[in-house]
Amino acid sequence: MTGKISAGILLHRRTPDGVEVLIGHMGGPFWARKDAGAWSIPKGEPEGDEPLPATARREFAEELGLPVPEGELVPLGEVRQSGGKTVHAWALEGDLDPALVVPGTFELEWPPGSGALRAYPEVDRVAWVPLAEAAAKLVTAQRVFLDRLADRVRE
Repeated sequence: MTGKISAGILLHRRTPDGVEVLIGHMGGPFWARKDAGAWSIPKGEPEGDEPLPATARREFAEELGLPVPEGELVPLGEVRQSGGKTVHAWALEGDLDPALVVPGTFELEWPPGSGALRAYPEVDRVAWVPLAEAAAKLVTAQRVFLDRLADRVRE
């Protein structure tokens, strides 16, 4: 993964109980029985010279099978994940119903070395999670986006 780049959107909404963020549990057999650290913002890699905000919008729609809610993307900066991938994120205030998500898929050889390719959903579930609880679920490097979002929604 060294040197790879991803771009994604951290969708959030304000509720009477506070801010919630939309995150997805990563699909596939490796993540199936994990919860803590097994969730991510919808994100993916750019195609060619695609601008990163356009990548974030495209990947959101591809991973969730739903259009990106209308609104302004607010930059949250970038982080480097443990595998070397740099993730750029934007906050977007909006709403959607997780029950309507139709995730995209990816192919993976499973079990490893078997030669059998299987299709898995990119995310196997999506949920609105209170901002204060989301850090325990997100992959470690992406947790900083929650802090940056919290600073923005307080402004």
